[in-house]
Parts: sequence; structure tokens; C-alpha cells
Amino acid sequence: MPYTNIKALLTDATKYPAAIEAKLPAGAPKISTMLLNAANQIPAGVPNFPMAVPDLPAVPALPAMPGQTAAGLTKYVTAVEVVPVRSTVTPLVQSYTQPIEGVVGQVSSRRGM
Repeated sequence: MPYTNIKALLTDATKYPAAIEAKLPAGAPKISTMLLNAANQIPAGVPNFPMAVPDLPAVPALPAMPGQTAAGLTKYVTAVEVVPVRSTVTPLVQSYTQPIEGVVGQVSSRRGM
């Protein structure tokens, strides 16, 4: 059924984040709840759309989440060894004992202009 009201559109649009939230671990933020709260706070006097909005497409099938650890976090990188490396880069800071003409701009100001 086409949508003519913003409340109906937002309420039906919650099916997309709800499908994602179903795959997330417990305690993840709920965007679908926020959408429903926003739809419920829309005043009754809001006019309908000037034309009918077509139906929303079906929710796509989402793949299963990768394996989770005991803490609920997913490991994406395993068996990595970090070894400090001695830096061979020389610093680019140089000290100058006298001003360089033409490189550093001179600032002159006149008071009372």
C-alpha cells in the first residue's frame, strides 16, 4: 500500500534497522526504537504527502555475523606480532642563525589607520 503519511512511512521503515539489530550482539544501540519514538512525536496536524510514496522494498537477507569471542567482540586480525623498528629518518628541523631574506615575510603595521 502506498504511503501518504510520514508517520506510516517512518513506522514501516523501522524494519530495516530492526533486521540489522537482530544480527548484532545484545546491548547494541537500537535505531529502530529511535525511529518509532520520532514517528510517535510527530503531531497529528502534519499534512499528508502531496502524492503517494510507493511501497518500501522488502528487507534484504543479511549474512550471519562472524564468530564472536567470550567478551562479545569480534576478532578480525589474529597472530600478529608487533616488533619495534629503529627509525632511520633524519629530522627535518634545521636551525638558522641569521634571517633569510625573501622567505620569511616582514610584517609592518601602522597604528591609527
